[in-house]
Amino acid sequence: MEAHTLELLEFNKIREIVAGYAMTSLGKELARALRPSTQLDALRQTHREITEMTEAIAAQLHPPLQGLTDVRLLVRRAGIGSMLAATELIQIKDVLHCTGQIYRYRSRLHERWQCLQQMLARIDDLGVTAQTISGCIDDRGHVLDLASPELSRVRMQLRQVDDRIQNQIKKLLRDAEFRKILRYPSATMSGDHYVFPVATNFRHKVQGVVHRTSATGDTVFIEPSQITQLSAERSLLVAEEQKEEHRVLRQLTAAVARVAKPLLHAIDALAQVDLLLAKGKFSVDYGHFAPELNNVGRLWLRQARHPLLEHLQRHGLRKAPPGSDAAQDEQHSGQSAAQSNQVVPIDVRLGIEFDLLIITGPNTGGKTVALKTVGLVCMMAQAGLHIPAGEGSQVPVFEQILADIGDEQSIEQSLSTFSSHMTRIASILQQINPNILVLLDELGAGTDPSEGAALGWAILDELRHSQCKAMVTTHLGDLKSYALKNERVENAAVEFDIETLRPTYRLLIGRYGMSNAIQIARRLAMPSRLLKRARFYLHRKQRRSGQWKELQALKAQTESARLQALEAERQALREKEQLALQKRAVEQELEAAKQMEQKRRQLQPGDAVRIPQYDRPGKIVRIDWSRGVALVKAGIGQWEVPMVDVIPDAEDHA
Repeated sequence: MEAHTLELLEFNKIREIVAGYAMTSLGKELARALRPSTQLDALRQTHREITEMTEAIAAQLHPPLQGLTDVRLLVRRAGIGSMLAATELIQIKDVLHCTGQIYRYRSRLHERWQCLQQMLARIDDLGVTAQTISGCIDDRGHVLDLASPELSRVRMQLRQVDDRIQNQIKKLLRDAEFRKILRYPSATMSGDHYVFPVATNFRHKVQGVVHRTSATGDTVFIEPSQITQLSAERSLLVAEEQKEEHRVLRQLTAAVARVAKPLLHAIDALAQVDLLLAKGKFSVDYGHFAPELNNVGRLWLRQARHPLLEHLQRHGLRKAPPGSDAAQDEQHSGQSAAQSNQVVPIDVRLGIEFDLLIITGPNTGGKTVALKTVGLVCMMAQAGLHIPAGEGSQVPVFEQILADIGDEQSIEQSLSTFSSHMTRIASILQQINPNILVLLDELGAGTDPSEGAALGWAILDELRHSQCKAMVTTHLGDLKSYALKNERVENAAVEFDIETLRPTYRLLIGRYGMSNAIQIARRLAMPSRLLKRARFYLHRKQRRSGQWKELQALKAQTESARLQALEAERQALREKEQLALQKRAVEQELEAAKQMEQKRRQLQPGDAVRIPQYDRPGKIVRIDWSRGVALVKAGIGQWEVPMVDVIPDAEDHA
């Protein structure tokens, strides 16, 4: 998908919203890398997975992803033989434990969630390795005594030496003569050695090793000779302890290395699960639905909402900073907090009765937001996301979405607004084909109205001849008649309430919008003589338009019938699909029953079987085909069981 359109429609903000729902850095990374795809089958599979995840969320069956972190680098280090620290092994243990949790979670899923089960089936249960690490290292990263017999022995000896040192220290401190030469009556540590603070002038009264001197030189810190030998013994034991701890860590690292390949694969799969969960939460929270994807260019959005406007409204961010993208959206939609607490949905069709939709209406009526809504919703569908539109919405997989929206005046290139738009449109026209969606805002604006209209007609001709799908907004009255004179082209209007002088933001297909300038001027107390003269000029111009109003009225009458016919067609297709699914399910059951019967026919005495009603394995003793029963040995007894209750090929537990 073209980067310019992604930026223009602010698709990066959709990615950030999805990333906000991810539980881990792995899922957030994947969410921020989402891009529209053109692979129809893969997209359909993704949408089915999201639908199943939303059902699991509704059933309070969230995937257990606690402990999942990005430990891929640590696993790769283990794979090449680099010893991991205890704290690093704890991180890996948590991820290994997560794989076991997911394995057990999969068994709790409903059997109808086949896509979700297939996705989770790629994750092996590596919990045994996690238990191995847990048995050797605690959650603080401390190697346990039970990690090895040698480590347990060394630490026991260490504790004994420490006890002897403490007893010797207590013995010295009980000596009144010894305490007289101390600066204070206690021992302290200097590195790994216990030392006493002795006044310098009494240094000769204590036999031992001087480890340091105070800053003033009045105190020396001495390790008495009674403790020195014990400290040396302790140092040897500490070295043995460290050596044994390293040996344990190398063993645990080797255990991780043995599962490095399936673990890396599981981490990638768990990241996809986190992304799927984020998509599912986004869908549930905002009331999204899976679109019906197609490759025939059929677009039908039912009650579609602009997702970013809805996000702003929901989070109370309507008052955006001046000049920001959000503020421009507000300006285009006109939906301030005082006017509306909800984003008004729109219904849009393309590629059914018409391929080109020309939208007209007053400023701040929502024309630009209508373009952005369609473009962004289509991008979301092709990025593998449910869309903010009603159930049954149809979205084609477009090769490209090309847009020219808003004021893109280029200061660096010294281009005017009109020149900038023409440059962009020229680039778009070079790429169009039947699999392209084109969104053009304010066609023909920025220049003389007559020339702008003529140029607009030529551009519309080019779009129509290419058979691409296109939505175009305009203020030029001359372009409103284009749909009345050409096939596969339709008008649409953004509705305006003349009584309140406010737009309703509804998109009405089959009508063209009016500026309503004279009515607005009348309500704003414009002098009646000016209004009368304006009506005269308007009527004189409208007489040249022939039968526009009659055609407009006729189209408005047929729009309701079209919608009813489309809805009936959609329901018929859905019923047909449901019948096909039911037929396929019955055929699969019959085939499974046939295969099971064939397996039963191949059973011989001694074959392993399972009897569900006894919930235990067994072995065939003999089979009486005339009666349709088998004598099965299960446990210490033998039971005569109908053949229809015998499940062959069970694991041999005997």
